[in-house]
Amino acid sequence: MSQAAAVSSNTLPYADLPPIVAALFEAKAKKGLSFEAISKAIGRDEIWVAAAFYGQAKMSPEELEAVANVLDIPIASVQSELGSHWWPNRGSLGPMPPTDPVLYRLYESVLVYGHAIKAVVHEKFGDGIMSMIDCKVNVTKKPDPKGDRVVLTFDGKFLPYAKW
Repeated sequence: MSQAAAVSSNTLPYADLPPIVAALFEAKAKKGLSFEAISKAIGRDEIWVAAAFYGQAKMSPEELEAVANVLDIPIASVQSELGSHWWPNRGSLGPMPPTDPVLYRLYESVLVYGHAIKAVVHEKFGDGIMSMIDCKVNVTKKPDPKGDRVVLTFDGKFLPYAKW
């Protein structure tokens, strides 16, 4: 499945990322690959691969080589921009609150249910937080008679607050 694709590295969310990111997205579209297909090819989870494409995760030299091979991009180009000298800038890409509808709904979910989720976490685990450093995120599709459902799972390690 070959598609023409052009990604402007001058627009959000790509503007603050290395230019190679646009090439990654263009190659992904040209080859008709999903993040799931790329993740299987390199041995990582699809959410982690997508995070790496958006500059939110750090690929090892082996992962950079695997991604370059899967996407038919010269490894030297990928390593020169995303190699050992480059570090991800984790956090929001774009305005806050987000203006993209999907991102805004995720933001809204924390606004609407955040305190309730926090209360239940505290009741079940105590005073602490869920780690995003040691967290797995999954997105699944669940058929429903009223329309398919999006199921998001955040599987994070509980970290209690220290006392000193």
